[in-house]
Amino acid sequence: MATNARNAIKKGVSIYLMVTSVVLVLMMIFGVIMLLNQGNVIKISAQTFYKVMTIHGTGMIGIASLGGSAILWYFLSKYIHLNPKILFANLILSLIGVVMILVAIFGFNFSDGWTFLYPLPSFSSKLNGLTGALLFLFGLLLLGVGYLVMYFYLAARLIKEYGGLGKSLGWDYIFRGKKGYGPPAAVVATTMVIIANSVGILAGATALVESIVNILNPNFAFDPMLAKHLTYAFGHIFANCTIYMAVIAVYEVLSEYTGRPWKSNKVFLIAWNFSTLFTLMIYTHHLLMDFAVPEWMLIIGQIFSYANGLPVMVITAYGALMIVFRSDMKWDFASSMFFLSMFGWVAGAVPAIIDATIVVNHVMHNTKWVPGHFHTYMGMGVIAMIFGFMYYFNKMEGTQKQKGIDKYAIFTYFVFFSGLTGSFLYAGKISAPRRWAEHLPQWTGSDQVGALCGVFIIIAAIIFTTRFFIGLRDVGKNTPTKSFKRVS
Repeated sequence: MATNARNAIKKGVSIYLMVTSVVLVLMMIFGVIMLLNQGNVIKISAQTFYKVMTIHGTGMIGIASLGGSAILWYFLSKYIHLNPKILFANLILSLIGVVMILVAIFGFNFSDGWTFLYPLPSFSSKLNGLTGALLFLFGLLLLGVGYLVMYFYLAARLIKEYGGLGKSLGWDYIFRGKKGYGPPAAVVATTMVIIANSVGILAGATALVESIVNILNPNFAFDPMLAKHLTYAFGHIFANCTIYMAVIAVYEVLSEYTGRPWKSNKVFLIAWNFSTLFTLMIYTHHLLMDFAVPEWMLIIGQIFSYANGLPVMVITAYGALMIVFRSDMKWDFASSMFFLSMFGWVAGAVPAIIDATIVVNHVMHNTKWVPGHFHTYMGMGVIAMIFGFMYYFNKMEGTQKQKGIDKYAIFTYFVFFSGLTGSFLYAGKISAPRRWAEHLPQWTGSDQVGALCGVFIIIAAIIFTTRFFIGLRDVGKNTPTKSFKRVS
């Protein structure tokens, strides 16, 4: 890869990570504010709470996706030539969308939650004016356009390089008996994300456009149940794809550290192909409480939510154990975060699978059990991978060395994140509702424990972020890394 292109990619990735790290800390602060309010430690108005809830949910998923995109782009550039302008185009569109969303929430009091469920935006526009609702919806739409531009470009590059997305998913090895190993793990994972997330974003865009038209022309109406399907298909797929992008770092870095290549054998390829299909199907477990949904869709939601935990998660977690076993690998911040993130991913899937059981879902889905599972795999899975990659990036592209404070920060982060998610799951067990600004006295104890844990998580995250920004000063002083040498 030409030096100029490599430098542009490095610059783009560093900007992505700077934005990601700062916004992550800010979203964590918003999360603690909500817990403090629910725990009656502080008092904010209900409207302020729901505004904070809206930006916390929207912002956390959006910024996790931005960090995952940096990981995907950085490692994929090892295998195919990429145009850095596309990376910057996605960033610019995303930032414009984020500004629109922030203005909508804090400038025009939009507080309908990340789900923007029809017809809530229409009701909001009547209450607080058209501007806030339209800014929020158009902001999300612009974010989606940015990612579609990136995904369609990546799809075109993979098709040119491998002869089709089927081939970059390893179909030659699965169905046509081709011998050897399939495309690199980064290529397989990228292909899966392109297919799944493009479908999800298009589903969400459909609901957004219909809602915008409904606000501008109230005589235009559409099926609320269809709108909910489109919205949750988008939300569930988009959230899942954050970890499928970030996990590329686990494959690449653990392989590099141990000196053992993570080979795309047939089992690995089959697992990722199944996950591509299942990720598109299992959003229906969010609709198990909707009696109007056809029974066959609810069955799919339950059965395939069970099955989805097996293909990639088990293969990746088991593979991480095997590649590290007796490898004499030197542990540092990056390898520790990536290895521990496997625990977060697996642990987060367990309460999710429990919640996907219909009889449990009817009781637990609208409780804090759901954010309990979500924060486990997001905070100790996806975000841990992003923090690990931040260190790895500075180490490979600069001269950053591990310090004693890093070990304490890792310990603090995972111990207190376990406490936070445990408080959520316990709150779900005692039927504390999610998305409520006020809690009954018997629920506030778990909120207070969660807020205390959140404070320590923020401290750890600030240490991670500060160390990252300090390390950026030396980026470029290292010799060009093999991560940017194109592999044939």
